[in-house]
Amino acid sequence: MDAEAEGRAAAEEFRKQHHLGVQPLGDLVAIIEQATGIDVAVLDVGPDEHGMAMRDPNRDAVFIGIARTEHPMRQRSTLAHELGHVIFEDWVHGDAGNWSEQTPVEIRCRSFARHLLVPIAGLREFLGDTDAVRLVTLSAVVQRFLASPAISAIALHQAGYIDAGVRKEWATYQTPQLAALFGWIDQYRALQAGSNRRRTPQRLLARAILGYTEGVLPAQAIATLRQITVERAVAEMRQAGIGPAERPIAWADASELPEVHADTTALDDDLDAPDDEDTTIEREGG
Repeated sequence: MDAEAEGRAAAEEFRKQHHLGVQPLGDLVAIIEQATGIDVAVLDVGPDEHGMAMRDPNRDAVFIGIARTEHPMRQRSTLAHELGHVIFEDWVHGDAGNWSEQTPVEIRCRSFARHLLVPIAGLREFLGDTDAVRLVTLSAVVQRFLASPAISAIALHQAGYIDAGVRKEWATYQTPQLAALFGWIDQYRALQAGSNRRRTPQRLLARAILGYTEGVLPAQAIATLRQITVERAVAEMRQAGIGPAERPIAWADASELPEVHADTTALDDDLDAPDDEDTTIEREGG
């Protein structure tokens, strides 16, 4: 099996294993975290960095980090690509390459990302048997599957809807162009706002909030994780009914106190003993 076919097979198996069917995937971060238990964070990174998958061999913990960006479709393909590296256990090393390399590893992960985002079966289910495939069709596929025009054009070609020439032409379009041209620019702006926000791994934040409610973690820790002010963190949690648990002091009634049996024999002996100090004073006075 070549790298392209291996990537497609892995994407289809991932959807099957996690009961995702062939429909478009919504919040990809949440889907990955819920389906795999992998922690995903959206971070501020350098302009030339898009994403990375890492594994801690000591704890066998996997982490995916992706850049926040105003390009939501690119962010989704980056996330799907990095998930591919996790599936195939292509862990990052110091001499790791980049997406532009035509290595079997990268070809396989690009294929995985495309077929995860736009499964051929889902595309055929969406478009049906039609020969009327025009630019508006490309826009509809991009909008429905939230995948870039380049990825959508490849899927349309692999599904037999367009030839190689049209695929090459349509791959040059940008999502904002299609969104503006076909009337879904407001949706695209909303997608941009979502992809351009930092995001803390859900499990990590949930554990931190639990610590806050138990009174063992300060609100500042929540604010630091979310990279917001502590005032905002406290206000949002209070609005959601979240706060440190009140632990009332339980006072015991006197009748509930245990009986204490003390041996006062030694104390009685001390009290009955002569007062040496007073005796001395009397002698000096006489």
